[in-house]
Amino acid sequence: MTVVLKLGGSVVTEKDRKETVDGESLDAAAAAIGDAVNDVDGLVVVHGGGSFGHPNAAAYGVSTTEGTHDTEGVLAIHGAMKTLNTFVLRRLREHDVPAVPVHPLSAASRDTGGELTLPVQQVRTLLGEGFVPVLHGDVIAHAGEGVTVVSGDELVVELAQGVDADRVGLCSAVPGVLDENDDVIPRIDAYEDVANVLGASDATDVTGGMAGKVRALLDLDVEASIFDLGSVGPFLAGEPVGTTID
Repeated sequence: MTVVLKLGGSVVTEKDRKETVDGESLDAAAAAIGDAVNDVDGLVVVHGGGSFGHPNAAAYGVSTTEGTHDTEGVLAIHGAMKTLNTFVLRRLREHDVPAVPVHPLSAASRDTGGELTLPVQQVRTLLGEGFVPVLHGDVIAHAGEGVTVVSGDELVVELAQGVDADRVGLCSAVPGVLDENDDVIPRIDAYEDVANVLGASDATDVTGGMAGKVRALLDLDVEASIFDLGSVGPFLAGEPVGTTID
């Protein structure tokens, strides 16, 4: 069973404090992954930008559609994400996860229409050799725009299709997609069913918040789940958790 797991920026960082790791949450996620990594045939981890990527992207006016040709901006955003990636890798390896980095800036691109291309052969090969590839939101080359942001959610969709994932999970700060009463919506089959309850993130987020997550996961051919930190272990064990999106 091949699994793609995203750790949201709201989980691994303190999103209201610039470039601050949430050490306790990150360690809990890494521990859960470490406990389960030998029970899945292949695991790809993606993490969001949180307080590292989003504030830097916003400072330079860069989003998934608006780009920049400012080299300083490119280096600031990518550098912040590499720093966060280093923290994530360190915690995963402390829990015996054979994690290695894959930086999207070095591989992914968008054409003039904004279509994303992410070659996944490197990831597939790393999986075959027993590694856990760890990708992250980043800036990537975009024809006509310089660079734009690629979100972790977009990467999840591309990776899930490219590695023939059996399960996809997004770990968020909330236990699932919540309705108007803050109860978890158990299943979503169409965006229109939940459009009225999906709002923007409270912190700076240039990639679409929960609405963007749901839209991205609805594009998948496999079932996906959105859940909170406490459900990482159960999700990796194959249990139904949070909100199922199909």
